[in-house]
Amino acid sequence: MTLAIDVHDLVKRYGKRTVVDRFSLAVERGRICGFLGPNGSGKTTTLRMICGLLTPDAGGGTCLGHDLVHDREAIKRLTGYMTQRFGLYEDLTIRENLEFVGRVYGLDRLKARVDQSLEQLGLTTRQSQLAGSLSGGWKQRLALAACVLHEPKLLLLDEPTAGVDPKARRAFWDEIHTYAAEGMTVLVSTHYMDEAERCHEIAYIAYGELMARGTAEDIIRQSGLFAYIATGPGADRLALKLRDEPGVTAAAAFGTTLHVCGPDRVDLKHAIEPFRSDPNLVWQEAEPTLEDIFIHLMGQARDNAPGAKA
Repeated sequence: MTLAIDVHDLVKRYGKRTVVDRFSLAVERGRICGFLGPNGSGKTTTLRMICGLLTPDAGGGTCLGHDLVHDREAIKRLTGYMTQRFGLYEDLTIRENLEFVGRVYGLDRLKARVDQSLEQLGLTTRQSQLAGSLSGGWKQRLALAACVLHEPKLLLLDEPTAGVDPKARRAFWDEIHTYAAEGMTVLVSTHYMDEAERCHEIAYIAYGELMARGTAEDIIRQSGLFAYIATGPGADRLALKLRDEPGVTAAAAFGTTLHVCGPDRVDLKHAIEPFRSDPNLVWQEAEPTLEDIFIHLMGQARDNAPGAKA
């Protein structure tokens, strides 16, 4: 096993607020690790510490074999980082943007590298189009092409598919898996549960603390949650009635079905019991979803924002 990332007890504070609190993570080379968690939970800060853009206030470790604190420049040269916002020049064409990035990195064979990148991400026919005129999906492809042009060993993606249509998202993830198969390690933050399931493993962060770690199957199996699904006329309308019942941590409508879950099977069955006598509804015990688990974890997390209730 070759670890691309091996960091431990990372801490980052801004004033009195601890944004990242004793975070540890080990990721093997060629793996895709998904970062999930509510907004403001320290995902972006953690990514930036791992790639050398921020210095941790405590903790340490290695990234790509380099010391996280003392070899930050070496780590940055081996990393591609795609930020939440499109960061390229909108008044340059696709090709001009990639050529500019290549010159910044001092790359040899620049034309050949750009040509290959354009071809791999399906941008060749649009290479003369201004970046500012691109749709969200095409901007995403251009941003990814710029991130991997220098052939990094580590790729960091900060909510890369927000606002992108499903077809573009799928094409994007196909590319990510191709890079991982070639040995690139990928850390990606996302709010989409289907994207989390496409990762090899998941790290769930809530308000600076790591609360769950493993494959999607591991997290579901270890969650300790129980769930029921109700189908039939009006099942979806029960969500509001059950949401605040004792023993229920989540109740959500999915189309015409109801999904309800909680940490105790007896309490959960007691909560849904008044509705099981309805002959029009069919209740079945089911496996909790990742979304169920993350909502449950979010409810247990301690909000570290100034003024937040303990």
